[in-house]
Amino acid sequence: MRLATLLAAALSVSSATAGQAAAPADAVYRNARIYTADARSRQAEALAVAGGRIVYVGDESGLRPYIGPATHSEDLGGRFVMPGLIDAHMHPFEAGGALLKCNLQYLALTVPQLQERVKACLDETQAEGPDAWLQVVAWFQENMLPPGVRTSRADLDALGTTRPIIIRSSFGHTVLANSRALQLAGITRDTKDPLGGKIWHDGKGEPTGLLEDSAYDVFNTLVPPPTVEQNHKAAEAALSMMASQGVTGFLDAAAGLESIEAFSAVHAAGGLTARGHFAVAIDPKEGADPAAAVARVVDVSRRHDGGVPQPAPGISVRNAKLFMDGVIAAPALTGTMIEPYRINAGTADAPRWIPGPSRGPEPYFPAAPLADILTGLARNGIDPHIHADGDGAVRAALDGYEAMRKALPGKDIRPAIAHDEIVSASDMPRYRTLDVTPVLSMQWGKPAGDTLGLVDIFGPERMAVIEPAGLLAAQGARVAFGSDWPVDALDEWFALKVGVTRSNRPDADPAYRGRLGKDPGLSAEAVLRAATINAAYSLHHEDVTGSLEPGKFADFIVLDRNPLTIPPEDIANVKVLRTVVGGKTVYPTPGRGHGPSHAEVSDRYRHTTQSGIRSSASPRGFAR
Repeated sequence: MRLATLLAAALSVSSATAGQAAAPADAVYRNARIYTADARSRQAEALAVAGGRIVYVGDESGLRPYIGPATHSEDLGGRFVMPGLIDAHMHPFEAGGALLKCNLQYLALTVPQLQERVKACLDETQAEGPDAWLQVVAWFQENMLPPGVRTSRADLDALGTTRPIIIRSSFGHTVLANSRALQLAGITRDTKDPLGGKIWHDGKGEPTGLLEDSAYDVFNTLVPPPTVEQNHKAAEAALSMMASQGVTGFLDAAAGLESIEAFSAVHAAGGLTARGHFAVAIDPKEGADPAAAVARVVDVSRRHDGGVPQPAPGISVRNAKLFMDGVIAAPALTGTMIEPYRINAGTADAPRWIPGPSRGPEPYFPAAPLADILTGLARNGIDPHIHADGDGAVRAALDGYEAMRKALPGKDIRPAIAHDEIVSASDMPRYRTLDVTPVLSMQWGKPAGDTLGLVDIFGPERMAVIEPAGLLAAQGARVAFGSDWPVDALDEWFALKVGVTRSNRPDADPAYRGRLGKDPGLSAEAVLRAATINAAYSLHHEDVTGSLEPGKFADFIVLDRNPLTIPPEDIANVKVLRTVVGGKTVYPTPGRGHGPSHAEVSDRYRHTTQSGIRSSASPRGFAR
């Protein structure tokens, strides 16, 4: 549905409330504090729903024409109501699948503790045989203890198993493999770095077991894929967690066919509880033939897109994902930078930090093929979504979008750049000029091991503007929110709180207290808009979702407190009492209370715990 249709629906509702008879609604909700997130950020006290759409928002006195004999009428007791959250950058298929694997739960671990947990997983899965792969996930590499400790294949080889082991960093850009896994992958001292990847070597030239980005793609063909049933369970588990957090729409920001097909199967079975948007991933190697890359994305879209959106949640495949760099975090430092990373030219006791030889990798897509791909996607109505962590990658992405805009002036395309962790001051105004949405994982904008670990490497000027949500907004950028789950545990309200306060949890380690950098942060209303109407705009869905207005789908959530009036620190404690999608309650499900539904998802490795997660640090980046 586009704007003209929506306006017609709104006008018909307005005329009904002005004196014409209105049809009875399916449900009316009254005595609420409703934040609409519309263009004027209006607030209301009642709404009516019919056929999965909102037909009235306003004063409680205006509900009378919508109440009939069969209308469900509910008093919300003054609760806060707002549009459902739209998470514009996550990886739900991987997140759901991670619940079925050996999971390190993002914990800060010493090397012996890491070994202990991996050994426990080996013991629990002995029956799988001496050659079965063990996949370990949610490894918070950047928060290993003590700070700066390095890991290698030797740490895994010490476990004395013949089984191949790969440990995936929660950032999604690094894998640690044992010697058996490297042997099966054919990675030796002579193996060259692939395009868009890096193989780390020790002082003797041997691979350490640490592989970055495309360097570990080889495991995709070696590790047995999950079954179709496991894929469906992964999608269902992800949807359950999202519903409990108030997420009514999401973008899978690097979707493979397995993800699209798994969520489509859940949809066909009537189990889809959030509007699924999928960005088909384009590999850097496809830059060699831009036309073929675009044609592949268009083909996937034509075969899997659900068509015109309906009140019931459906599947949309109208986005594409490209990667311009890796991550700015140490030790990877694979973010593409304008100025070099700094190195210590002194000693540990007397450091002298100076510009080093590395600016990170060259942008994964050179300028010419990038412009061709972006223009080709736009010409076919596909909205591009680019990963860019470093300011060099951000500039390259903006340059590509500028070329796209020049080639297709006036074309209604919604380009986005995810992460934007460092942005040059001269590039900040370009987001508004080019109508590019920065999609930010706001939980990273706080003092933590990953951010403060860059103080010496970046220097004071870059640290002052790291995670620049407020600075981008001040330059007119339409900021949207994306959690990047499972790079972080799914904690939407903590992330939105950090977007306002730029601070960690109250019980964080003393080293991580206070605010991060000089960025002013966002207002409480700005973070709510980032996770609702702005995210909807980035997904070309603002005509039907993102705000509570007549004619739009009835996607809303009921909260236990008002995030616009409580102290900003308290936003992290918001609890979702109800999640409604297309007029139907999807959380809590019938027979279940308000406890987090994802707690019921079985975890094969229950010896791992979640105690202390996010108390002092938060990983970030991209999950493949």
